[in-house]
Amino acid sequence: KKSFSLVMSVKLFVGGLAWGTDDRSLRSRFEEYGNVEDAVVIRDRDTGRSRGFGFVTYSSNEEAENAIQNMNEQEFDGRTIKVDRASERSSSSSSSQPRNSYNNGGGGGYRGRGGRGGGYGGRGYNNRY
Repeated sequence: KKSFSLVMSVKLFVGGLAWGTDDRSLRSRFEEYGNVEDAVVIRDRDTGRSRGFGFVTYSSNEEAENAIQNMNEQEFDGRTIKVDRASERSSSSSSSQPRNSYNNGGGGGYRGRGGRGGGYGGRGYNNRY
């Protein structure tokens, strides 16, 4: 059993996809910039419709950077897409935040982590007694 831990594949987030974009067209467009290991458009579990974003995985950092440089803010299937590294759901994502500071103008709003929900959980419940 071979271990490929030295080869770090790099996952990119692709946002703003047209509803008609599917895995195959996503893959073929991004294959222009390197070896695509995986390309997937995220779909709604119930309706099967595209949720307007997906992920493309490259086998090397250079290929991923090449794709970001060439595809971010470009038109794809009639929509201007966003391409960036997919943030890992770990503490390491906080260290990469300053790198993305150029996103502050306008379009970066959808990255909000939605941390506002927890505060009102138990309040109304206790008043019943």
